[in-house]
Amino acid sequence: MTATDEKPPVTRWSGLSRTADGRPVPSAAERARGNLAGLRLSDRLVGWAAPIAVTLLAFWLRLYHLGTPKRFAFDETYYAKDAWSLLNNGYAQTYLTDVDGDTENKIDDDILAGHVHDVWTGDPSMAVHPEVGKWLIALGEKAFGMDPSGWRVASAVIGALMVLVMCRLLRRMTGSTVLGCIGGLLLMFDGLHFVLSRLALLDIFVAFFILCAVHCLIADRDHFRRRLGRRVLTGSTTEGGEEPMVGWGPVASVLFRPWLVAGGICFGLAVGTKWSAVYPLAVFGLVVWIWSAGARRSFGVRWPVVKSALVDGVPAFFQIVIVGILVYIATWGGWLANAGEYEEHLSSTQYRQYTGEGHCAEDEDSYIATNLDENKKWATADEKDASGIGEAWQSLRSLWYYHQDVYTFHTHFLDCSEHTYESKPSSWLLINRPVGVAVTNDIQPADRELPPDQQDLPRDEDCDAPEGSDCIRQVLLIGTPMIWWGGCIALLFSVVMWIGARDWRYGVAVVGTLSTWLPWMLYDDRPIFYFYAIAILPFIVIALTLSIGTLIGPSRLPSSRRTIGVVISGAFVVLVLVNYAWFWPIWTNGLLTSSEWLDRIWFSRWV
Repeated sequence: MTATDEKPPVTRWSGLSRTADGRPVPSAAERARGNLAGLRLSDRLVGWAAPIAVTLLAFWLRLYHLGTPKRFAFDETYYAKDAWSLLNNGYAQTYLTDVDGDTENKIDDDILAGHVHDVWTGDPSMAVHPEVGKWLIALGEKAFGMDPSGWRVASAVIGALMVLVMCRLLRRMTGSTVLGCIGGLLLMFDGLHFVLSRLALLDIFVAFFILCAVHCLIADRDHFRRRLGRRVLTGSTTEGGEEPMVGWGPVASVLFRPWLVAGGICFGLAVGTKWSAVYPLAVFGLVVWIWSAGARRSFGVRWPVVKSALVDGVPAFFQIVIVGILVYIATWGGWLANAGEYEEHLSSTQYRQYTGEGHCAEDEDSYIATNLDENKKWATADEKDASGIGEAWQSLRSLWYYHQDVYTFHTHFLDCSEHTYESKPSSWLLINRPVGVAVTNDIQPADRELPPDQQDLPRDEDCDAPEGSDCIRQVLLIGTPMIWWGGCIALLFSVVMWIGARDWRYGVAVVGTLSTWLPWMLYDDRPIFYFYAIAILPFIVIALTLSIGTLIGPSRLPSSRRTIGVVISGAFVVLVLVNYAWFWPIWTNGLLTSSEWLDRIWFSRWV
């Protein structure tokens, strides 16, 4: 071979184009290192210290007068009491109607008065939601007692931790600690998140676990690409000398993906709090496959979507879905240990005997099932108690029958129900119908003279309502309007950036919003509530933060674009803070005159 026959060396994985200013586009291997590659130790410390500071501030705000109002607010009457029964009995039991001998008081009043022991009938309760969130509430009750502060503290902790996860997630997605903290602040200053972090409802827990699961999947995306990139940068074109990179790419070395397992655990806990989490699980499971295919394509694998379905999709299914199912079953441990009680008392309810026939009651908003099959019951109800593996299988079958009955309840027995605060999910992003969870009306000044027939009205020495008016205390489940209305614009921008600029990060915001919002449209013929939208909120915050980052631009050098972007973004964050401060009293049961309260109720649908 002559010198003229020699071919120049080929750089297989170099970038294929240049930017507008002539710089070479980074290769796939270099891009795979991620936004946070090569950070100094000080940068990494700040990357933790700043989000933790934001989290501590969020936690402090959520602890403010956590025990007020001193009552069971809205559905706390179910979840706080179920949690207390789980803690004391291992499974949810029904409650007595009275324990203090005063039949005029309800059991809720007796519990608030301190009668918290020997309050159960011994029969299992037909709880219609899984148990993870209730177990977390029970931890707070174990630590601080069966009172409003005790049953709400777990929500405060989870709400604050959710801010931390948001900060770290956005830092990973943008490479900016500042943007990460801005996202955390937006989440912290949202009213819906704030109030749910101060109530013993389940929705803050399901939103937290969904956010954690998505964070794990995004961490896996980075980790998977780095593992592929390392093989390229080290000059390896085969995996263990077996498969060429241009064929399938690495297979055996990337079968186990620990971040996917962590995501599966989080999704299992999310579904173990509320079944609605199964939709984002399914959608983001597909997203993992598409991300994996995109990673292989960037390294030269041909037909990556098809090949990735086999070498990435199948293992991911086991590590996300199967792990999630196993975790979900494990969360029913208390139920399974007491399956015999359910087989004895709940194996032949109207939900099991339902034949599809029924009608709405004439005098109340309830559904009456007719033509019940009175001989129908769980198959396990008449079986002899097994032992060992047979007992476990028998209990699992009973749990499956129980799930069928609960599903029947959700899909048929709520069809005739109505509620003052029910809302259509199509209006949630616009905050069409917030939920009043607690209110005290007609509060009078302490020194006001009242006629004999009004002597029972509540009084407050801090009430300074003028003559002819009064004061009010309320806890209203409503988001910060600036965040939600601004979020609608940010989501539209996200669609443009995802499709037009092919920025996968905006796809997370869009896909997350749709997967946690659109499924509720299937059930808008029964009472559902605005605060279910808390699962949508993290993705709205992601859209807002990414939009702020795009508005400011990637360069740190002074420019007119950066100046305008900082001014607009800063003004938005300030308006959010002002909005938060303005609504503070109606989120914290604060005392307001009627006119001050009306100043915060901007639309008649908010009453």
